[in-house]
Amino acid sequence: MNTFLSYLSITALFAFVLLPVLLGLAREGRISRELREAERRREERLPEAAGAAQPLTATRRPYLRSWARI
Repeated sequence: MNTFLSYLSITALFAFVLLPVLLGLAREGRISRELREAERRREERLPEAAGAAQPLTATRRPYLRSWARI
């Protein structure tokens, strides 16, 4: 009976360790799928604008003054 309880406890600990990993993998897969679908919908929505000029985006400069440099 002790052997069975030992195997059962090791299996339970293994499951508790693996549960967050499996949940994280499932979440990452869902996020990746949603991003792929959004990109596909974006490309389908704007096929005529593919050759058009893209808008310019401003680049952010780092904030040079910091409380540590006073």
